[in-house]
Amino acid sequence: MTLTELLPSLGCSVSAQADPRLWPGVSDRRLGWIAATFGTPTYVLDENVVREQCRRFRDALPGARVAFASKALSCKAVVRWVLEEGLSLDVCSAGELAVARAVGFPAERVLLHGNAKTPEDLKAAQAYGVGRIVVDSLHEIDLLTDQRVLLRVMPGIAADTHPSLATGVDGQKFGLSASEVEEAVRRIDARPDLTLEGLHCHVGSQIRHVATFEQAARRMVALIARLGRSIRELDLGGGFAVPYTSAEPDFDLTGYADRVTRAIRYECARHRVPVPELIIEPGRAIVARAGVTLYRVTSVKHPFVAVDGGMSDNARPALYQARYQPRLLRIGPTAPMTLVGRHCEAGDVLAADVPLPRDVHPGDVVAVPVTGAYHHSLASNYNQVGRPALVGVRDGLTRVLVRAETEEDLLRRDVG
Repeated sequence: MTLTELLPSLGCSVSAQADPRLWPGVSDRRLGWIAATFGTPTYVLDENVVREQCRRFRDALPGARVAFASKALSCKAVVRWVLEEGLSLDVCSAGELAVARAVGFPAERVLLHGNAKTPEDLKAAQAYGVGRIVVDSLHEIDLLTDQRVLLRVMPGIAADTHPSLATGVDGQKFGLSASEVEEAVRRIDARPDLTLEGLHCHVGSQIRHVATFEQAARRMVALIARLGRSIRELDLGGGFAVPYTSAEPDFDLTGYADRVTRAIRYECARHRVPVPELIIEPGRAIVARAGVTLYRVTSVKHPFVAVDGGMSDNARPALYQARYQPRLLRIGPTAPMTLVGRHCEAGDVLAADVPLPRDVHPGDVVAVPVTGAYHHSLASNYNQVGRPALVGVRDGLTRVLVRAETEEDLLRRDVG
């Protein structure tokens, strides 16, 4: 017999410990109040954490331009926060640009990305006067006028991450090959209305090893030297890993800043080319830990605990087996259980083999941390379920940032 079996209260206190690396500064009492007031599922976002992360990146790389990758979480409030914190903005569609435009984000601080930009995306970007368009194919060059551009390059680096998150290896849909880069430079140089400002690469998401970014930086400087022309900007993208469970380490941002900037300076000196301005694009690393998703338990069939949300509000486990560390907003002796969603898919599993109180029952509130990135952005209406509200908290104040969808919202577009 274990000590926690002899002293159940000890087991309760041990099981209730929340890893501060995963949770924002929102109390369980406040989370419970939000669930009762706004219903569930609900996304909760701590504004202070978002702003702190913006400052961390800005302070770690004072000589670099930091652009928030808004695909991680695109809404007016978050875009306004990163603007106020002095960051630039990365958008991937006319829709994301519309959010930036709605809060008056300065056009010159906006970059437009995308491997398959539509004519509408490009027209919107050029009409707004975005500072940079990141060219992802030779065809895009013919669609641009009076524009400063970056060229996205496939660096050929196999990052240590899930295959669905690796974007810098050959055979991916993103970027230009080495031979295409040279052709792209020739086409741009032949166009007096286009200006090549720099090169761009992105090795993937959830990259844990600083050495991967350092290798990308060295490879990109070598390409700059091979092109034999002035390149003023080097955008190394984002992809900085975020811990989703206590077993995962924090990303070494200080080490990244030191090693990458040193590598760029060294390689530029070795190849005798000017040092370009560094641009980075954190997205997940800015907003992930700021988020908590609240669910209410609807049924229990041991070992399955079903909640009133699932893959419609969190697609990541189904897409690439993302792992989470949820907990109930009350304590008790625990047992391994599997948290499942409400949707008609066997793959609608939010977290497997997680410790939850043995007496979990319908009505309990489950909180899932590190849900600020790629949850609201990837949400769907599968089974005609409305997307959750996004509720912001800051210094004891709570307000709705994005309201929950209603059945009326779902039917409004159905004109058949």
